[in-house]
Amino acid sequence: MLSRLFKAGEKVLLNLVSKKDLHMASRNQEKSPKVQELYDLCKETFTGKAPSPASMPVQKLCSVLDSVSPADVGLQEVSQDDDRGYGVSGVSRFNRVGRWAQPITFLDIHECDTFTMCIFCFPTSSVIPLHDHPEMAVFSKILYGSLHVKAYDWVEPPCIITQNKGVPGSLPARLAKLVSDKVITPQSEIPVLYPKTGGNLHCFTALTPCAVLDILTPPYKESAGRSCSYYMDYPFSTFALEKGMKTVEGKEDEYAWLVQIDTPDDLHMRPGSYTGPTIRV
Repeated sequence: MLSRLFKAGEKVLLNLVSKKDLHMASRNQEKSPKVQELYDLCKETFTGKAPSPASMPVQKLCSVLDSVSPADVGLQEVSQDDDRGYGVSGVSRFNRVGRWAQPITFLDIHECDTFTMCIFCFPTSSVIPLHDHPEMAVFSKILYGSLHVKAYDWVEPPCIITQNKGVPGSLPARLAKLVSDKVITPQSEIPVLYPKTGGNLHCFTALTPCAVLDILTPPYKESAGRSCSYYMDYPFSTFALEKGMKTVEGKEDEYAWLVQIDTPDDLHMRPGSYTGPTIRV
């Protein structure tokens, strides 16, 4: 009798252990949302200073970022025939207006002291003018569509001239070298810019409806000297090098003079609502 009870109890215990193991295995197989994985990696990697180029953490982050799809962040791809530039699920079809009236939509996913995660949704032909990212690194993933990128890095040591000497209010022009002038798509390699390399100053032009997931580290912060400045680029031949300045290396069309300007009046952005998975911080 005792032997039977022992065997019965052993069987029940084994069943309980087996169910617990299956439950734990099931929980372990449940993957976190891709955006949560991306956030966790950013939190682990970034310290408040721009990371070193080509470091292992940067490579790992690029690999995860490259795997993010529009659905992972609550977007639906916008076709070229339905160019509203929203890309966000749930936008009313009755709110449509001409694409020329549509601003770029900005979606804030997360911002903290060390990094920002955000999305820009572009209608066709919309532009974010040439701007900089002082002492920052930026990772950009094209979620859908085609985007033309033109990017520069400052020539070091700085090469600065005065456009019109003796004219009050004349702004200086600083020499920069062209780093990128190409079209990128979701299949392109993740563009990463750093404070001194990779194209820290860039301009985006949407060739089709498109969306870009950006990670900026550290984030813009005016009190820390990280404010966004806009520029106009001029061909190298526009201004002459001043006496004592070194001639440029390579072809002249690889260089341009950049003049800082006020925020362009035709830059239209509006805030949108992020509808992807909630991030656990």
